[in-house]
Amino acid sequence: MPLAPAPPPAASSFAAIVVAAGEGLRAGQPVPKQFAHWRGKPVVRHSVEALLAAGADPVAVAIPEGADELAAQALRGLAGVLLIPGGETRQRSVARGLEALAADGPARVLIHDAARPDLPAAVIARLLDALDESPGAIPVLPVVDSMVHAEGEVMGDAGARDMLRRVQTPQAFRFPAILAAHRAWPGEPSAGDDAQVLHVAGGQVALVEGDTRLAKLTYAEDFATPLPQMRVGMGYDVHRLAAGEELWLGGVPIPHDKGLAGHSDADVALHALVDAILGALGEGDIGTHFPPSDARWKGAASSVFVQHAVALAWTAGYTIANADLTIVCEAPRIGPHREAMRARIADLLGVATGAVSVKATTTEGLGFAGRGEGIAAQALVTLQRV
Repeated sequence: MPLAPAPPPAASSFAAIVVAAGEGLRAGQPVPKQFAHWRGKPVVRHSVEALLAAGADPVAVAIPEGADELAAQALRGLAGVLLIPGGETRQRSVARGLEALAADGPARVLIHDAARPDLPAAVIARLLDALDESPGAIPVLPVVDSMVHAEGEVMGDAGARDMLRRVQTPQAFRFPAILAAHRAWPGEPSAGDDAQVLHVAGGQVALVEGDTRLAKLTYAEDFATPLPQMRVGMGYDVHRLAAGEELWLGGVPIPHDKGLAGHSDADVALHALVDAILGALGEGDIGTHFPPSDARWKGAASSVFVQHAVALAWTAGYTIANADLTIVCEAPRIGPHREAMRARIADLLGVATGAVSVKATTTEGLGFAGRGEGIAAQALVTLQRV
């Protein structure tokens, strides 16, 4: 079932088989997981594209019975791809793929699980190089956790961790060797991967360095959208100037004939900063977390609100990258207090002072700020994933 005409094979090319014939029920997707979307495209398309880019020609994809249209849509537009019906087990699917490629007799073949979509080109290169010395090669990772033998539901003897490796795919083989091994496979059709099939047939299998990116998609949470690297939030706040109040701006007390009125200390700069952090997190605004109706926050220092917002960011997997704050007022002058504000805000955010900008501007006598009736502040905050 060719999707598109394959170009003439190059002397240095290799063939590949992508095993995509399973049901993938544990992944909780509306279609078999190999056809579900992951990072913007169907799972199976990721590794097929990687193999084609590395020089595979052709790539045979073993698919479930009745999934022809799903597979064709998932791989639409890719030249050099051959769809073949999968078997009842992985081993039988691979055997069918090998037989489909046998007529052209490629020198080398890579066999890969579609459920491992992030396939680094460096792993492919290491595997192909290893075939110069061995008829088979597999990517492996060390076992980092302690190992034990399970005796029912209790712990048995400790396992020899230094002798164990985690096996990944793709697995690489000299084509005649793996074809003969599958044809002669004496075990149960469902037992073992392709490296074990070759090993049972007496073929040597080399170990090459794997890659953590080759993780297998198995459960619904594996398809969850990863946190974005960066998030940006904006905050804006206004408070009225009133006689008899202390003036706090940017966490710093400032001498002035009036102060800002509000339920807390009314630090308009820190309030804007809190709203910017909460906005970046999608966590509402300062009034949601510290309602004016709650007596606990009467006269409270706004630094408490900032610390709460920073803690929420950490819980969500983010740290503060930088903060940019603009204070709008006719008086007092912000310049003499700018560095003290930057230092205090940096301390509250847990960042270097250089990551905090504090600016001031006026409204040229216009509006409430121009008339000296109040002070406004605007903040922009960037969060970066931890």
